[in-house]
Order: sequence, then C-alpha cells, then structure tokens
Amino acid sequence: MNRLEEKYKTEVVPSLKSKYNYSTVMMVPKIEKIVVNMGVGDATLNSKLLDAAMTDLEKITGLKPVATTAKKSIAGFKLRAGNKIGCKVTLRGERMYTFLDKLISISLPNVRDFRGLSPRSFDGRGNYTIGIKEQLIFPEINFDEVVKVRGMDIVIVTSAKSNEEAYDLLSELGVPFRK
Repeated sequence: MNRLEEKYKTEVVPSLKSKYNYSTVMMVPKIEKIVVNMGVGDATLNSKLLDAAMTDLEKITGLKPVATTAKKSIAGFKLRAGNKIGCKVTLRGERMYTFLDKLISISLPNVRDFRGLSPRSFDGRGNYTIGIKEQLIFPEINFDEVVKVRGMDIVIVTSAKSNEEAYDLLSELGVPFRK
C-alpha cells in the first residue's frame, strides 16, 4: 500500500468523519481519479511534437497516454475537427496515489518561487485543477531530451459534494495550499 493511501485511511478518514459528522466511513470524500492532460496545439503543423509530448507524459505517469482530438474546426487556428491536438492519462488506484505523492513531495517543491497552490481552483463540485507551466519539474524528464517545454493540467477528481470538503480532504493529504 502506498504511503499516501495509508495516510488517507488512518488519519484523513477519521478526521473528516468527526469534522463533518458523517455516519459511515463511506460518506467520507475520497480521490476518485487524477487526469493529466497536455495540450499540443502545434501538432496541427508538426505531428512529431505530439509524439514527443506523449513520450514525456508516459515517463511522468507510467501509463501510455491517449491522443485527444479537436471537437470543432477553427479556421483561425488552422484546425479541423478530428485532428489530434493533445494527450491525456487517467490515473486510478495505487498509481494515482503514487503520482499525487510524487507531485506533492518532489515536483511542486522544484517549482521556482513556489508559494503554494491556489485554494480557488475548485470547480464547485469538489474537483481541483492544477496548471503546470513546464514538464521539467518532474524528475523523470531529462532536460536534454525535451523537444519543447510544455505545460499540463492536472485534475484531481474527488467524491466531495462541496469545495470546502474537497479542500479539507486535499489539505489533510498534504497538498500545499497558499495561505
């Protein structure tokens, strides 16, 4: 069992259960999945950039990414519906906890001038989104092999009913929020 998963079961569940007066353990919010998404807008001009982004995402998450396609055609961006313009990975279970642990303890402290994550990035339904400006903060990425520095979105999907419950869940797990 992962260190973060163990912390959730032994510390976070009893703490949230007493704070929100849940009657059973099943009512306590939990992290359901983490989706890591990387947009590659330049892939319309050069398909090798998408392959490089997919390789980077596979190194970071340990799973093979799925290419995402454009839903609409936009002439201004030279984009046609069905073009591959990004990639994503959905993490669940032990891989999800391992990735979150690595993100909290290794990658985020590597960000220059890091003062904590914004507590405002919740969507109203208990899901939290982190935007990362460059993939170089992850230890698996070798700077010399990077084709182009790219950002990514990390969406943490929880079973919480409100932003407040999700905030408490994530902060108890050790997500460094800005004060």
